[in-house]
Amino acid sequence: MLGTGGRRVRRFVMAGALMAAGVLVAVPAGGRKSAGVDGVAGVDGMAGVHRVAGVNGVAGPGGGTPPVSADGPPAGAMTLPAPTGRYQVGSVALHLTHWTRTDPWAGGQTHRELMVSVRYPARAGAGRYPPAPQLSAREAAAFDARNNFSQQVPPGKAQWAATRTSAHVGAPLAPGSPAGAHRASRRWLPVVLYSPGVGDPRSFGSTLCDELASRGYAVVTIDHTYEAPAVEFPDGRLARSVLAAELAKAQKSGRITELLKKVSGVRVADTRFVLDELAGRGAHSPLPPGLRRALDLHAVGMFGQSAGGFTAVQTMHDDRRIKAAVNLDGVMGYTQRDDDPSNPSTVGREGVDRPLLLMGMAGNTHHTVASWGAVWRHSTGTWLRDLTLRGSRHASYTDAEALVPQIARRSGLPRKDVTALIGTVDPARAVAAQRAYVSAFFDRWLRGRDDGGLLDGPSGRFPEVQFVP
Repeated sequence: MLGTGGRRVRRFVMAGALMAAGVLVAVPAGGRKSAGVDGVAGVDGMAGVHRVAGVNGVAGPGGGTPPVSADGPPAGAMTLPAPTGRYQVGSVALHLTHWTRTDPWAGGQTHRELMVSVRYPARAGAGRYPPAPQLSAREAAAFDARNNFSQQVPPGKAQWAATRTSAHVGAPLAPGSPAGAHRASRRWLPVVLYSPGVGDPRSFGSTLCDELASRGYAVVTIDHTYEAPAVEFPDGRLARSVLAAELAKAQKSGRITELLKKVSGVRVADTRFVLDELAGRGAHSPLPPGLRRALDLHAVGMFGQSAGGFTAVQTMHDDRRIKAAVNLDGVMGYTQRDDDPSNPSTVGREGVDRPLLLMGMAGNTHHTVASWGAVWRHSTGTWLRDLTLRGSRHASYTDAEALVPQIARRSGLPRKDVTALIGTVDPARAVAAQRAYVSAFFDRWLRGRDDGGLLDGPSGRFPEVQFVP
């Protein structure tokens, strides 16, 4: 976007202006009570956690008989790049309830509900389990109506509900500690959290999340309820975005900065609550037993795109359980302009003391984005890298990089619209570069693995990636 005087405006809360305001809507009587996101089935409410049990009685990772998958993808389905790691990928969705926290977006709701998904390395044969949809049918309908691409992709031009990820619902967890793991422990899975940009669902980073899971990580993706276009709960309720209404109120009252601070604060609190829940033991854990015993919560990293990148870095600043973070093109201050140094965040004022990787679209570096520069200056004595993906745009760091070209071919989307969304970089090269550098970063800092110097300087394998001094 362009701001006054031609200065770029980053999509952050402004993206919320595209979202339809709404409230939590119940399914009419007789509506389905199960099979929500990722085939979620069942709620038990123990210890403030609504447990999910996979699909068709499959008790999540490590149990049950696989259900029969549907024959082939749905009509009109778009595809996401297949992961390149040694493992197939499993998925389980979790419904978490924070009973002691009033929902800051839903007036009068004395608790906060979240949907998260866990991607994990699965046993061979995971393909016998159904592929996880990127969005449920009702979430897809809300996303189709209002999303960050609405100006270029009108409603009805893409079959969002038909897209399947590379993860398989309820597939059994892969066994044991892989060869070469640096911990001889049954807790062999480092954990990586993912936060999406404002206006995007948690599944819109599936390409990178499934890639990390295929390389032996447990990846926990978070929907920030009432921000995403719609979040569907296991009992059929649908929480729609309220950000359009919130933005209108903030603009009228001149309180945009306060809204930006609220969005960030809610996201960080959501993330820290998810970390708390992952550490639950026994009956207090929302995780299936096999997966619960495999997570290494001493090796936790986080990444995100846009506001999700800010969330990752701010959470690392606030919570020492996060050991390393990646920010994919997200402003880290309470401003709507990249070059505006006013209203810095605490991470901007104080920096971080653990490893941080910045990856930006063409033109966004710690020299041009004020909030990045602030974090860079104040982060002394720690490992920092700033990389630019040449020819990229803001949405290049989401599944849009793979999906937009398919939409363009099917609907005749003009080249200028494609370029406006994902830039000029070759999509396959963009995906390959992101996979390589994000994986190498977490391998280095969560596993202690040698990345062959990929993170230390330019590589002939990835000429699209520029190291910013």
